[in-house]
Amino acid sequence: MIIKDEFLSRLRKIFDLNLYEAKVWTALLSRGVSTAGELSNISDVPRSRTYDILESLEKKGFIIMKIGKPIKFVALRPEEVVERVKKNLVVEAQDRSKRLEELKGDDVLTELTGLFENGVKFVEPADLSGSLRGRQNLHNHLDMMVRSAEKNITLVTTADGLNRKIEALMPSLEKAKKRGVDIRVAAPITADNIKIAKQLSRIADVRDTKDKNVNGRFTIIDDGQLMFMLTDDKSVHPNYDVGVWLSTDYFAKVMSQMFDLAWQDFTPLSKAKIGK
Repeated sequence: MIIKDEFLSRLRKIFDLNLYEAKVWTALLSRGVSTAGELSNISDVPRSRTYDILESLEKKGFIIMKIGKPIKFVALRPEEVVERVKKNLVVEAQDRSKRLEELKGDDVLTELTGLFENGVKFVEPADLSGSLRGRQNLHNHLDMMVRSAEKNITLVTTADGLNRKIEALMPSLEKAKKRGVDIRVAAPITADNIKIAKQLSRIADVRDTKDKNVNGRFTIIDDGQLMFMLTDDKSVHPNYDVGVWLSTDYFAKVMSQMFDLAWQDFTPLSKAKIGK
């Protein structure tokens, strides 16, 4: 049986399979029911590995083992496999989330925190920086920054970015507001994001930057942390969005002071002229 490498590669990415698993699974799909020996010959997977691969596929919900002599394996409809994989992912995610939640009260976390805090003492301020790739990673790091805020949060974004960021950050922003953190948000206000802007205005001072043609994306936390995006969100794929994070009181404070001057010229949400 000849399966194109491109097709196998797609299967591996979609279903998180290794090469042998993808080969054996497609071989079984082509037969419906088969023995390990037959699948080894069809898929060109070493016989010594075939049973391990079939056992792995069975655990993942891709196939069923049929007891008998010889033992045979039955392929499931691809639609059923998709549903099983989805359910397994949900269960696995819930299990991992539970374990991570339990870690909060565990000695392991205390030791890890101790390693980090003691290690930071020997880190130069210039080393407290990094780049992040992928919009989800950017949002995760922004969420961490917001959760650490004690005094103020300044968030500047684009019209589309306002919808995305609030979806990702709203719970943490609400908690920050309850802690007494002052929150400022600046973005072009349009008909597509006015609803979100009004929702956000309950916990933040929201201003329209449309008339000033401000198209940047950056966040300042407590005049000490800064994250700014290096790409235009309209022209870059979310997976390739790039940002830089800096933990430096000097630079973050300078940026905050410069933004304070521009903030006065932005239009309060109540006076914003809504348009595309």
